[in-house]
Amino acid sequence: MANTYTQLYVHLVFSVKGRESLIRKNWKKRLYEYIGGIINHKKSKPLAINGMADHIHIFIGYNPSTSLPDFVEEIKTSSNRFIKENFGLSTFAWQKGYGAFSYSRSQIDAVIKYIDRQEEHHCTKTFKEEYIKMLSDFQVDFKPAFLFDFVEQ
Repeated sequence: MANTYTQLYVHLVFSVKGRESLIRKNWKKRLYEYIGGIINHKKSKPLAINGMADHIHIFIGYNPSTSLPDFVEEIKTSSNRFIKENFGLSTFAWQKGYGAFSYSRSQIDAVIKYIDRQEEHHCTKTFKEEYIKMLSDFQVDFKPAFLFDFVEQ
C-alpha cells in the first residue's frame, strides 16, 4: 500500500501529582491552549481539553506517527515546564501514568460534551469515581493499588 490512512480518536486522562488542586481557573485556559499547540505540533488534532483543579481530560484526533506513550510524555513534560515557568509553581508535577480510551467517529460529539461539562460532572462525582467508572466501562483490568494516588477529601 502506497499510503497509510488512520482515523483514531483518543481520550486521555491524567492528574496532578498527589491529586493536589493546583490548576487554577485564572490560567487553565492558557494551559489548555499550550497543550493544544503541543498536540498540533505532533500532527494530531485537539478536539476538547478541560478538567478540574486536580486532573485533565484531553480528547484528540490522534496521528500515530508518534507512539502514544511518547505523545503523552511530551504533553506532560512540556506542560509541566510551561506551568513552572509561567505560573510560579516550582513544585508542580503530573502524576505518573494516564488513562487512554478510544472512541469511534460517531461518539465524538458526546465525548466533547462530556469533557466540556467537567464542572457539572464533579458536582456529583469525584475524580476517583469518574476514573474507576471509565476503566470499568471500557473493561480495563486494573488493580486499585496501582491507580493514581487518590487523596480522600
